[in-house]
Amino acid sequence: MNLKKLSSHIRGWSLARQMLALQIVVVGVTVAGGATLAFLQAGDLLRDEAAGTARAVAVSVADSPSVLAAMGDSAVLQPYAERVRRETGVDFVTIMGVDGVRYTHPNPAQIGHRFLGTIAPALAGRTFTETYTGTLGPSVRAVAPVRDARGRVTGLVSAGITIDRISARLREQIAGAALIGVLGLSVGGAGTYLVGSRLRRQTHGMGPAELSRMYEYHDAILHAVREGLLLVDPSGTVTLCNDGARELLGLDGEVAGRRITALGLPASLAERLSTGENRTDEIHMTGERTLVVNAAVVRSGSRSLGTVVTLRDHTELQSLAGQLDAERGFADSLRAAAHEAANRLHTVIALVELGRTEQAVAFATEEIRAAQRLTDRVVDAVREPVLAALLLGKSAEAGERGVELVITPDSGLDDIGLDSRDLVTILGNLIDNAVDAAMTGAPPARVEVRLRVDETAFLISVADSGPGLDPATAGEAFRRGWTTKGDGRGLGLAMVGQAVRRLGGTIDVGPPAGTAGPGIGETGTGAVFTVRLPLRGKEGS
Repeated sequence: MNLKKLSSHIRGWSLARQMLALQIVVVGVTVAGGATLAFLQAGDLLRDEAAGTARAVAVSVADSPSVLAAMGDSAVLQPYAERVRRETGVDFVTIMGVDGVRYTHPNPAQIGHRFLGTIAPALAGRTFTETYTGTLGPSVRAVAPVRDARGRVTGLVSAGITIDRISARLREQIAGAALIGVLGLSVGGAGTYLVGSRLRRQTHGMGPAELSRMYEYHDAILHAVREGLLLVDPSGTVTLCNDGARELLGLDGEVAGRRITALGLPASLAERLSTGENRTDEIHMTGERTLVVNAAVVRSGSRSLGTVVTLRDHTELQSLAGQLDAERGFADSLRAAAHEAANRLHTVIALVELGRTEQAVAFATEEIRAAQRLTDRVVDAVREPVLAALLLGKSAEAGERGVELVITPDSGLDDIGLDSRDLVTILGNLIDNAVDAAMTGAPPARVEVRLRVDETAFLISVADSGPGLDPATAGEAFRRGWTTKGDGRGLGLAMVGQAVRRLGGTIDVGPPAGTAGPGIGETGTGAVFTVRLPLRGKEGS
């Protein structure tokens, strides 16, 4: 039960605290394991060193001519053995006969007694080492044979170091190793604390469960929200892109880690997003969408952490706004027509009151015929009701502004099955721009519209009598913000280009002033905009 409580208590710690405890345990186990391994290795090394020293001393003494000459004489051999023992640092040097009787020993009382240990290999002429418990306790010892001139074994020499002495040396080394281990543990603990402090700051003291829930919520929100969301770091690299942004921007593949300028976005949008500046409700055009872009720079003190970019699809709203503008245009045209009709009615009434009835009838009849001719001309040429209504409204609006709007004689159009909203956007904005251009040119101001269908496409051509477009800048006409007025707010032609791309069509600007082809551009000046839209089901015919 106590273990369960402890486990539950630990799970309640922050991630940084758990990592600190885990790292301290890891460092402690590592240091303890290293110290244990060093202790074992040191013990083996000291035993090997003791065996090597004992062997070297035993062989040296056994090869000494003075030992061979004095073999059996304890009075001579004992002082010699003790001097060698003191000088070499071994614990005993024992010289004995082939029967194992000692001639020397650190304890003189042991002289004359039999040697405790193995001597058979030495009697056979082989030097060997072993660990054996003798009169001085357990020791690592070596036994070497003493040979005469004929090579016969005439005695034995044993040298050794006690285990107690080896253990004492090992304890000295353990003390040093323990000190190094404590220092290593202290350094590791300090480093672990610093890492834990940094992790605590970065995780805001939250635990693993809280971080896991936050990630799950974060991931769910990113996938659920319809608006596009981008996170761009100060260097202009995308660090996060949700599904909405992928769809709105038409992005494929991995986006995170790529530069914002390498995503294939329109130049104006990429430039605005990479500047690291705040943006509020800016309108930007992509291939098929109109987007509302907001950007907010996130700061920590004076340091920029990056930019949060939100994207909203404004395409449908922009289309509805275009339709609303068209409806307003129709309403303005009707008001203008009503105003003009009222003036003409007053004229007719005044002629009747003056008794000039025949002139009143002739005046009224001619006005009715003129209006009817315009209506018949538009309706006969354009049987698409939405475009016919648009042309009638634009004709009245252009007339009110002093511009003659002409539908070329070779125009003809039935219901073509294309999206009427896109057609209104394309034709309405082209006529509006043409009227504005014609008003800036030499009189008479004139706009010509040609609508026709060939085997595979619907063609729209709009020409004006304005000053025309510089061929060098004609390609920029469909960029958002381009305008001949110089106010940077041009949107109409950008919407035209977007609608044409959405319908899979193309748009051309030309020919230069005075080179227009037959049937369109007969004004001889100005620009000609020609749109070609493929008919549904006939693109590949």
